Amino acid sequence: MIISIFDYGSGNIKSVSKAVESAANNLQKNVSVQVIHDPKKIKEADKIILPGQGSFKQCAQHLRGIPGVVDELNDFVLNKKKNIFGICVGMQLFADFGEEDGGSKGLGWIQGEVKKIKIINPELKLPHMGWNEIVLKETNPLFQNLSEDKHFYFVHSYEFIAQDQINVAASTFYQDEITVAIFKDNIFGTQFHPEKSQKNGIQILENFISW
Repeated sequence: MIISIFDYGSGNIKSVSKAVESAANNLQKNVSVQVIHDPKKIKEADKIILPGQGSFKQCAQHLRGIPGVVDELNDFVLNKKKNIFGICVGMQLFADFGEEDGGSKGLGWIQGEVKKIKIINPELKLPHMGWNEIVLKETNPLFQNLSEDKHFYFVHSYEFIAQDQINVAASTFYQDEITVAIFKDNIFGTQFHPEKSQKNGIQILENFISW
């Protein structure tokens, strides 16, 4: 199995790669973890991980700045129905639109928009940074075998507001309930960073490999 991490200049690639390798070793499966830059390499992958750090607009511009990458990703995800995992802004890019930095279009795979988290409580700050517990919305193969203490690591100021709540796989509470995981068919994404979330994060990566 080839799991390709697509590097478009907007993600914590080394940490993600090491975490996926650790998950594969735990499963004792024959998995090749590759960091790719060339859109043509997407065809060779069995599964794709799309990381993302920074602003929505910056990440969208970096991604679209690579000729052919959106077409290859659309073919991989929408036509071939292969599994993809978006992390942080990588997940946000699945939306139709992100309002950050004046706004920009997303990939439009899951209907919704990415908007700034509304904070009224002066004791709460943005970005929402550090450990927070998630609440699972439904039985999901990506959330199997987690510990009872479902804390994950976050760094973000914007949230994915899904048009259809059926696509919300998990939430957390920060001022109000906010979406932290998205799921639709072969598309999965988390706002939190599994590569920084210790045992539970590695478990989610193991689940993705086995999915």
